[in-house]
Amino acid sequence: MKLSQFKFNFNEKLLATHPTPNRDESRLMVVHRTTGKIEHKVFKDIIDYFDDGDVLVLNNTKVFPARLYGNKEKTGAKIEVFLLRELNAESKLWDVLVDPARKIRIGNKLYFGDDDMLVAEVIDNTTSRGRTLRFLFDGTSEEFRAVIEQLGQTPLPKYIKRKAENADKDRYQTVYARNEGAVAAPTAGLHFSRELLKRLELKGCNLAEVTLHVGLGTFRPVEVEDLTKHKMDSEQFSITQEAVDIVNKAKAAKKNICAVGTTSMRCIETSVSTMGELKPNAGWTNKFIFPPYDFSIANMMITNFHMPESTLLMMTTAFGGYDLIMEAYRVAQKEKYRFYSYGDAMLILD
Repeated sequence: MKLSQFKFNFNEKLLATHPTPNRDESRLMVVHRTTGKIEHKVFKDIIDYFDDGDVLVLNNTKVFPARLYGNKEKTGAKIEVFLLRELNAESKLWDVLVDPARKIRIGNKLYFGDDDMLVAEVIDNTTSRGRTLRFLFDGTSEEFRAVIEQLGQTPLPKYIKRKAENADKDRYQTVYARNEGAVAAPTAGLHFSRELLKRLELKGCNLAEVTLHVGLGTFRPVEVEDLTKHKMDSEQFSITQEAVDIVNKAKAAKKNICAVGTTSMRCIETSVSTMGELKPNAGWTNKFIFPPYDFSIANMMITNFHMPESTLLMMTTAFGGYDLIMEAYRVAQKEKYRFYSYGDAMLILD
């Protein structure tokens, strides 16, 4: 497969800049791989496609307020800092993106908040836009996190061209988020309300939680025509024995296993035994899934509608079939489905 095969003309008016009023009332496109049938539903109708013993694999990562606005020393120039990854908690070293990058040099100090509540020093230029910062903070890690929580803003994707609002703090987070570390939400999970999850559990469905801390690499554009030459940024993940037992029991019983989102799918596909079962694991994954690809664990997937030429679209076509998913995207635009992080959802099943 080539990058150019994932281009499509996108109507920018379909880009969702706000979430639906209620989580589980976004639209849902249901795509049947075997027959090619496409149905149009409301997300809470998803319960009709699950039975007793089926499993939903959820990514329980939690988004932290990764976007900071500050000023450069001496000039007072406004600087946006996007926290990417904590390198050393004790030294408070972080990999970050800065904007505008050209104004920042090694040795510069950056000030954040009223009365310069937080100060950072640039100690390395890691990439053309990236930097390594050392935060000059005397308190504990917990106190430092509290300051970030106070000063930081919800890291909405750049294509949502508005400032984060108070409502985003709740809505750009799944209801089951618990392990902090993501700089972007696992967006397929945003459609689940607590009520819908409870109804699924009452129907006999089991929930298996895994963790993959979504980084900006998920959204990094592919810049090579030959997909085999694209390298994904590594993202931290963990799969517990408890989640493994739930999934493998369902697999042995030939029950449905549904990956909620591309991040959950990438997480479980990173840790497959030679027998084709899920195994416990923790570490970093840079797994890049694109057609053709044989999936080992899940036979269902919930996902949002993604950008042209994105790695997320590539994984979706690998799972649903290239021709069928590209046709589904054509239908989605015709039917005015909402796209991207705050957009509508797709359920792909056999």
